[in-house]
Amino acid sequence: MSGATVDERAPTAEGDRPSRRRRPRRRVALAVAAVVAVGGGASAVLLGTGGGSASGTAAALPPKTAPVTKQTLRDTQTEDGQLGYGPTYSATSRLQGTLTKVPESGDVITRGRELYEVDGKPVTLMYGSKPSYRPLEVGTEGSDVLRFEKNLRALGYDGFTVDKEYTEDTADAVQEWQDDLGLEETGTVELGRVVFAPGAVRVDSKQASAGDPTSPGRKVLTYTGTDKAVTLELETTDQRMAKKGAEVEVTLPDDETVKGRIDEVSTVIEPGSGQSEEAKTKVEVTVWLRSAKARKAAAAYALASVDVTFTAGTREDVLTVPVSALLALEEGGFGLEVVKGAASSYVPVKTGLFADGRVEVSGDGIAEGTAVGVPK
Repeated sequence: MSGATVDERAPTAEGDRPSRRRRPRRRVALAVAAVVAVGGGASAVLLGTGGGSASGTAAALPPKTAPVTKQTLRDTQTEDGQLGYGPTYSATSRLQGTLTKVPESGDVITRGRELYEVDGKPVTLMYGSKPSYRPLEVGTEGSDVLRFEKNLRALGYDGFTVDKEYTEDTADAVQEWQDDLGLEETGTVELGRVVFAPGAVRVDSKQASAGDPTSPGRKVLTYTGTDKAVTLELETTDQRMAKKGAEVEVTLPDDETVKGRIDEVSTVIEPGSGQSEEAKTKVEVTVWLRSAKARKAAAAYALASVDVTFTAGTREDVLTVPVSALLALEEGGFGLEVVKGAASSYVPVKTGLFADGRVEVSGDGIAEGTAVGVPK
């Protein structure tokens, strides 16, 4: 019948009865079209054919062999990145008046210092994860009160309880703070008099200059953090390489390698440059260099191109073979052609991590040093 498998016959101890043998369907050779590692496993597009049986003795020995080796596999990928100061943010005025002082690009501003000046009076930087959105006065309650009071205490003012309630004691401390800044001693924190940022900031660029009018919603400057960071883009197919909180290796222009940690992973849409070009989806990654060693090594570079090496998976002391040694078996799954002396047989195996042209394998009869068939 068309498409039927013809049984091979071989003499047996009981006479001339046929012995049914299954065939390996295809060999994974240099014609592997793709190998995609996901969660320690893999799927592969396999091309090429091979002969012999999937159990029992093979029809002929393979052209070459390779030993099963025990080693550590790492699924790594290196991409180009840009060393700088990380994401850029805008400082937007909430006050009406004239800008009388704006810092220069590269200036570093810390807690309690003037970020810029409106009508001769300072707008002060304080540390916090959320912006101001209302005036603070006696009777106000909320997390914004707590955030402001923490800063007030850190600047050395006391006599009040650091909590979510803006009391008369808080107002007294605020009046002292206002007196030190040359502000009117009202005891109320005017909306726009304080700008919150997660930490010290580095002025990236000026959006306005001294003498310019300002009003609520007007951008004054852009800023970054003061720590060095690397930003880069990945293809969406490589998103598995970048997990928030994961450690990466960053190679600086002088070839020194330092550790970094992934802080943010986000999807961005890049519009096409013309009507015929479609928009592209990319994965944007931010890696911070916050360790003492990394800060010291990166201090010499304001902006620089660097290499970032991601590690998506690691398997220590596992048995591995070249990917080209794998066979896809007719009954499903993968196998290896195990060679012993002048004979060989096909052994099913379970695959694990794929990396650097090798694959983790396990199965009966597979041990370190076992010889397996590979393409010539």
